Amino acid sequence: MNPGGMDMQALLQQAQQMQQQLVQAQQALDETEVEGTSGGGLVKVKLSGRGQVEDITIDPEAVDPDDAADTAETIADLVLAAIRDAEAQVERIQQEKMGPLAQGLGGGGMPGLPGF
Repeated sequence: MNPGGMDMQALLQQAQQMQQQLVQAQQALDETEVEGTSGGGLVKVKLSGRGQVEDITIDPEAVDPDDAADTAETIADLVLAAIRDAEAQVERIQQEKMGPLAQGLGGGGMPGLPGF
């Protein structure tokens, strides 16, 4: 009889399955692309599912050639807002992909694992 009633083989198999699920979830995040926008679409930012900025697009309509200083400030604000929009979407996607795994790990997460 095992001390404490734990089946080590079953525990190891469960850990391997969770590791495979984690790798699959991380791969899905790597393949996911999210777009954040601001200024009614004047600025668009694409982020990976892991939150890395992949691309920034600024519509020429955002540029006022007669007021470069004000335009630069406005564009900076719009870029920041678009990044925050995309980051919020990435966070939701990460929760969808990784949340069930965190719950499977006892809800407290697992130290040392990315995303936990």
